[in-house]
Formats: sequence, C-alpha cells, structure tokens
Amino acid sequence: MDIREIMIVIIGAVLINNYVLQRFLGCCPYLGVSKQLETSLGMGMAVIFVMAIASAFTWIVQYYILLPLNLIFLQTIAFILVIAALVQFVELVIRKSSPVLYQALGIYLPLITTNCAVLGVAVINIRAGYSFLLSLVNGTAAAIGFTLAITLMAGIRERIELSDVPPALRGAPITLITAGLLSLAFFGFAGMVK
Repeated sequence: MDIREIMIVIIGAVLINNYVLQRFLGCCPYLGVSKQLETSLGMGMAVIFVMAIASAFTWIVQYYILLPLNLIFLQTIAFILVIAALVQFVELVIRKSSPVLYQALGIYLPLITTNCAVLGVAVINIRAGYSFLLSLVNGTAAAIGFTLAITLMAGIRERIELSDVPPALRGAPITLITAGLLSLAFFGFAGMVK
C-alpha cells in the first residue's frame, strides 16, 4: 500500500463517491440538521468521530471475532452495536462539553446510531476488502465528505432564508431542489480518478 492508494481512497470518499450526495446514505441528518451552519458543523464533527472509530472497530470485530468464529451472519447486528456504543459516548461528551450544541442537535445526535451512512461505510469497507488502515482512512474521508456536504447545504439554506423564494417552493421543495443540484455538482467529480 502506498500513498497513491490512500489518496485515491480519500478523494473517492470525499468527492467522487460522497456518501450523502452520490450514494444517498445519511439523507435524514443531511436534510434535518443543515438549517444552520453551526449546528451542521457540530453534527459533522460528531459524525467524523463516530465514522472513523466505527470503521476501525467494525474492521476489528469482523476479522478478529466474526470471521474466526464463523459468525458472519451477525455482521449487521454486531456493527450496529459497535456504532450505538460509540454514539452514546459521543452524546455524553457533547452533553458535558457543549450543552448548547447538544440542544441544537436534538434528536439527530442519537439518530447517528441509525444513520445508514455510518453503517454503510463499515459494510463497504469490509466488502471492498480494505486493510485496517484503508478502512480507517475511508471512514474518516467519508465522514469528511459528509461534513462537507452538510456544511455546504447549511450555507446554501442560510442564504436561501434571506432570498425571495416563491411561496410554492418555500421549505421542503427548495431544500430538495438544492440537494439535487448539489448532488449534480458533485457528479462533476466522477472520472477524476481512474
């Protein structure tokens, strides 16, 4: 494994195969938390921590527990348990360190447990046959891509709030149109790495 392979995984996870804008995983917090830039950055930081650590722990669980004991059929349950434990830890830390952010994130913080992007990156790491290091890199890069997408969306939504949007498009319609256009913009990165 060389630096080129690591860079390809990073660029692929952040831009080309962005988990929100290309794979359409994690759309619930993407649309729900992206109303304010500060809240979306907080959610992004929490997802970065959870995805990076979950990628490492799920790789260890897969190759040191599930495979040796021939319990592959328990993969989804085991991965969800690992993710749930990590989210509980993050929730405790945020509640103690930043009560304002904890209140702003509201229900979306515990929803990281069921965020399909977090579970998706863990499963994709295993299916791609990534090593421990590449799993960690892919998980971190995917979370950075999630944070990039959610902060871009928050910035655009804050700007839309100040714009004169036709009444029929206010709220969810303009948000979904914006999400679609942002996704199309990220399709421009396809083919960047061969």
